[in-house]
Parts: sequence; structure tokens; C-alpha cells
Amino acid sequence: MSTASELPSLRLDATREEVLERAATIVARAWQSFDRARPGQPEVDERLHRLLRDALPERGSSALAALDDAAQLLDESIAQPRPRFFAFVGSSGLEIGVLGDLLASCFDVNLAVWAGAASEVEDQAVRWVSEFVGYPAAAGAFTSGGTISNVTALATARERALPGSRRAGLHGTRAALYCSREAHYSVVRSAELLGIGSEQVRSLELDESRRLRPEAVAEAIDADHAAGVTPVAVVATAGTTLTGAVDPVGALADVCASRGVWLHVDGAYGVAAASTAPAGHLFAGLDRADSVTLDAHKWLFLPKACGVVLVRRHEDLHGALAHEEDYIPHERPDHHMVDITLEYSRPFRALKLWLAFRAHGADAIRAAIERNLGQARLLYDEVARHEELEHLCGEPQLSIVPFRHVPVGMPAAALDEHNARLVGALQRQGDVWVAPARVDGTVCLRPCVVNYRTTDDDVRALVEAVLDVGRTVS
Repeated sequence: MSTASELPSLRLDATREEVLERAATIVARAWQSFDRARPGQPEVDERLHRLLRDALPERGSSALAALDDAAQLLDESIAQPRPRFFAFVGSSGLEIGVLGDLLASCFDVNLAVWAGAASEVEDQAVRWVSEFVGYPAAAGAFTSGGTISNVTALATARERALPGSRRAGLHGTRAALYCSREAHYSVVRSAELLGIGSEQVRSLELDESRRLRPEAVAEAIDADHAAGVTPVAVVATAGTTLTGAVDPVGALADVCASRGVWLHVDGAYGVAAASTAPAGHLFAGLDRADSVTLDAHKWLFLPKACGVVLVRRHEDLHGALAHEEDYIPHERPDHHMVDITLEYSRPFRALKLWLAFRAHGADAIRAAIERNLGQARLLYDEVARHEELEHLCGEPQLSIVPFRHVPVGMPAAALDEHNARLVGALQRQGDVWVAPARVDGTVCLRPCVVNYRTTDDDVRALVEAVLDVGRTVS
């Protein structure tokens, strides 16, 4: 048996129990602070600024003091779980998910190869996500998020369209992707990484609801066929990042089926709403897609990072990514996860989603999404009540509601600069946190409601803050 003197030198200066208790206290205080909005966002104080300018410490110090400093710097950072964080498509830091990350990190399971029960949990979690959104996935994997999920799915589509291209390359073959002009940039990035080229991404026109027009896709595919360009995939966005628009998946599936083209649904933000009664109809045809991506750290409320890529046929994913190396021989009949994913060092991301469904159940998660959908509609109605506020889009399809402040008598030419200053002033005040955006070239506020902690009063507070601050910004 090892003696204390033979243990590794990386020991804490306090007992494990003391350190764990301090960490638990920090987490408990954070959770309590997230239960309701707080007035203002604290600035980083001078002591912390000095600490963060320190050189590399050669010797260790108090673990408890380091944890206390971590608690302060986190409190003085922009925390997305707060109920009045409306910027971007944020995470909620679901409490059971936080504990899942703690446990997964403690055991440090690697899901690159077979990992015992953890591998079975990932398979089950993939199945549960598929059932939740109504997609018949034969295989899938957890990723770091939508970008890696999209690259994975489109690599699979490329191998289907151009067999052997993963090894031989494109050799001058021209290929193309098709999406709306408001698709996420990860589609362009995928084209660049996969050798298709960003110039071969057909960013196509939108309909009056800001959705990809199926007839435009059909025309583009047919034109490329005639020009000797190989269509790789159509990317339907199930909830655009800018406005929350959901492309007509069923009609796009018709276009793809008749032409033998892969249909990928980028549902990183919005596809979780396919599970709901109010929004489910927007996703009709999802079950016909060849691949689907979802970020559980968005509208399934989990802490980052927790993306999922799903495919209809296991052999497609395996055929695009499987390999054999001397350092990971296939000693078991089942595939290694690195045969269907891009990552080797794969943390046990699935555990937090598995725990969330175990602890809360699908009904409660679905209800939280529906509440956010209702809050987006409330925000839309509240904006419409005020002459000084103006919508930039129609009624929300999901939970993004772009709008701007339009002071009475202000010249139209001054409105963009005014709204940019307004966002800056709101962020300095910190009572609500909202980000700017451009819709059709117009600067606006782009709040997104994807937090289970957000209340109707928080939504109303956002509108009141915009009005109050907007009247003081010159």
C-alpha cells in the first residue's frame, strides 16, 4: 500500500471535504442569484484587475482563496443563466446539468472508444433526443455544438454525393451546398473545411416569412446539375439565429427526394420546439431529413457544451468517418465513437442530458420551451403597444423578437446610430442584457427567450428598460 509520502505532489492545501464544501457554497449562492433578476451588472473591481495581470505563479497558494477569487470573477462576468439575459441564443445552466458536468469531469470518462456503461448512456441519450423532436435517427453522437455537428453531417453528405472523396479529395470536382441567406455561418465554414469552398455555398433568397424558398433551391440544383456541379446537400435552418425563422422542411424534402440530394436540418437553436404543440407544425417533414443537429445547451437548457448530431442511416456516418489505427484496434464488434465523430478526446457530454430527462422528464422540459414561446409572443405584443417601438419582422415563429426604438421626431437616418448607442447604454446599466443585430441592414435589438428562469415580468422589464434608457440616449 502507498504511503502518504508516495502520493503525487499535486495536493490541495485544504482537505477535499473543505474544498468541495466551498465549491458547493459558491454554486448554491449562484443558483440563488439566478432565481430572480438583480439590478445591474457589477464591474470588475481593481483588486481583481490586478490579480488578473499577475505573472505565472511558480508556487501554489490557498485553494480556498483561489475558489473565492473564481467566485468573484464569475460574478463579475456576463452569466447567461440570469433570467434577463436576452442576448444571442443563450444557455440556462440547468442545475442537474451542472451536476452532470461535475460528475463527468470527476470520472473523466473518454467516449472516444467503448467506455462501458457510459457508451450505453450516450446511445440511450441519442435515442431520447430523437424521440423528443420526432426524428427517426439510426445513429448519432454528442458534440461540442452546432458548428461541429454541422461539419460532421455535411462531411457525411459529401461522402454520399462524392463517394471516396474523404480519401481522394475533390480533385477539381465542383460541388455545392444550398441554404438560405440567413443560415448560420457554420454552413460556410463547413464548406471551407470540407474542400467544397465558401464560394460554392448557394445562399438563396427568402420568402415573406424569411424562410428558404423551395423553388429557389430546385432552380439552383438544376442549374448546377446542368453546369456539371455536384449538389452535396441542402441545409434547412430550423430556427435562424437572426430572426428564428423555420425553413419549410417538408417542401425542401420533396425537392431533395426528387433530385437525390441530401437534406440536412440545422436545428441547433430551434428544433427542440418541434416537441411542442404551439410550434410543432413548423417542423413538418423533419422525419424525412437525412441528418439533424440540435444544441441541448440552447433550448434544452443545459450548460455548454452539449451538441447532438443525428442521422437517419448509421452506415452513412460510419462510411464518412470510420477508420482503423494501430493505437485503437477494433477489439469489440461495435464501432468506436471516433468512427462516427470528429473528436478523439470526447468528454461525457451525454450524462447531463440523460440526467435532465431522468430528473425532470420530457413533459417538464417541453413545458418550459412552450413557456418561452409564449413569452416571445408577449414581448411581440408589448412592443406593439408602444408608439416608440417598432418590429423588424412579423410575428415570432419561435422565440426571437427583433425590434428597435424609434423616438418621435427622430430622422430615419439617425435611427441606426441611436439604437446602437441604446444597446451600449443598456449593457452598461446591466439590468437587462440584450445584443444588437442588423435585419435587412437596419440596426435593432435582438432579444431571444430561451431561459427556463425567465418570467413574464422579466420580459416586461426588458421593454420598460428600452423605453427608459432610449429616452435618455442622445
